[in-house]
Amino acid sequence: MGSLTPLKLPVIDFTKEDMKPGTDSWVSARRESVSALEEYGCFVALYDKVSSEVHERVFKGLVELFDLPTNVKVQNKSTKPLYGYVGQIPIVPLYESMGIDHANTLQGIQSFTKLMWPHGNHDFSEAMLVYSKVAAELEEMVVRMVFESYGVEKYYESHVKSACYLARVMKYREAQENEPKLGFVSHTDKSFMSTIYQNCNINGLEIKTKNGDWFGVQLSPSSIVVMAGDAIMAWSNNRIKSPHHRVMMEGKGPRYSIAQFSFMEKTMIQTPTELVDDDHPLQFKPFDHLHYLDFFSKEENRRLPCALKTYCGV
Repeated sequence: MGSLTPLKLPVIDFTKEDMKPGTDSWVSARRESVSALEEYGCFVALYDKVSSEVHERVFKGLVELFDLPTNVKVQNKSTKPLYGYVGQIPIVPLYESMGIDHANTLQGIQSFTKLMWPHGNHDFSEAMLVYSKVAAELEEMVVRMVFESYGVEKYYESHVKSACYLARVMKYREAQENEPKLGFVSHTDKSFMSTIYQNCNINGLEIKTKNGDWFGVQLSPSSIVVMAGDAIMAWSNNRIKSPHHRVMMEGKGPRYSIAQFSFMEKTMIQTPTELVDDDHPLQFKPFDHLHYLDFFSKEENRRLPCALKTYCGV
């Protein structure tokens, strides 16, 4: 395990007004984004579509949400593996989270909100829906850039139509004296791609480099981490790798964040034939995304060096 180094994630500007496919700004951001994903598995996107007002409302709502009684929060359940409430776990005592399925839809947000607040919480649901749609929009832009860069943009529309979004809202409480500062264990995301957004006064996200070194990520209110998941690693035939990351709580006060994950629930994950050749032999078999989540949800599979390779590696 390496030590912390002064490395920084690439920061890529998505705020330019002419950021449209084919423009110079798009081509430049595409080149930088794919390079960052291939090198680090993630990058920081500057994206100003979330206003300061929405930012404040979202995180005010998360404080109210996690202040609810535990017996209310544990009602966040799902038939899908790893989609519901997580908390009260001895190995990560600082961590608690809930999942909002179909988070970029009004129905998905309202279903979750009514479960937590039977009488409703309009401010929370309205702000969360705005944020979730922005995060999905940003991810779709990056995915389109990846598909274009690899010359398989003809598959982009069908990919977007099959993507479903899970927003996992998270709280990491401050570590007490003599208590381990580990907020969440080292892991890779099981999604196709993820976006991470936080209350910017408390950092904690750390990324592991290919060399095994860890470095911290500092975020401003207008920045969102874009991260590759296991599914895009398989899809890209190992060109893009999902990075190991963790949370270490070094600061004062709780850290609230939103990780939004895309899952392909309507189609199989499979490598396009265009990405397989003599220099890049096929690395992964086609697989069902939710079945992979079910595989990983089993205790004995969470400790595997690479669950994806065990599950569907060639």
